[in-house]
Amino acid sequence: MTTAMPVIVFDVNETLSDMSPMGERFSEVGAPAGLAKLWFAALLRDGFALAASGDNGSFAGIGADVLRSLLAGVELNRPLDAAVDHVMNGMTGLGVHPDVPEGIRALSAAGFRLITLSNGSAGIAGKLFSEAGIRDDFELLLSVEDAPAWKPAPASYEYAAAACGTDTAGMLLVAAHPWDIHGAARAGLRTAWLNRTGGSYPEHFEAPEFTVTALTGLPAALAAEA
Repeated sequence: MTTAMPVIVFDVNETLSDMSPMGERFSEVGAPAGLAKLWFAALLRDGFALAASGDNGSFAGIGADVLRSLLAGVELNRPLDAAVDHVMNGMTGLGVHPDVPEGIRALSAAGFRLITLSNGSAGIAGKLFSEAGIRDDFELLLSVEDAPAWKPAPASYEYAAAACGTDTAGMLLVAAHPWDIHGAARAGLRTAWLNRTGGSYPEHFEAPEFTVTALTGLPAALAAEA
């Protein structure tokens, strides 16, 4: 690469973890599977609102509150609190996308320092990667719950840089979410967009430096910059 090899910092939810099974959790309690996407979007909205107002909150706490509101008007097959618990517990049983183990191992073998920075729980990330056999490839698993604010607030990326003993210019964020790419770029990180859906990148956000459709394509993209 044209600069020293960066610390690669990964988003977790949807970027590395496959959240599609969450729709089944909604179906299992009698709710429409499509509510899963609305729930995740509303969860992020409220987390972002807290960050914008100078506050912070836990992914699980916000997620449960948002879910309780969404399910309140649905005819469920169990009590509301039991339905909320069932859906939220689904986050602990997710797996990684099929391209993730090979891509992570290739980046680790190339000598990159790998960490995560998630708006979710570091504990859930640890379980996810242990079951995929790639936990030892990550140096640190970080959560914004221990940072001053959620991503995409600059303080979240600065927190990750400090934890790694570097500055934001020495990091490369990999994420499936354009809002995360934009926030990281504004905080001074290099960025790689993992375009898992084949969609177009929003013009109102800072463009990523790299774009790949699978994590297995990132090592070659980075090597081409060497």
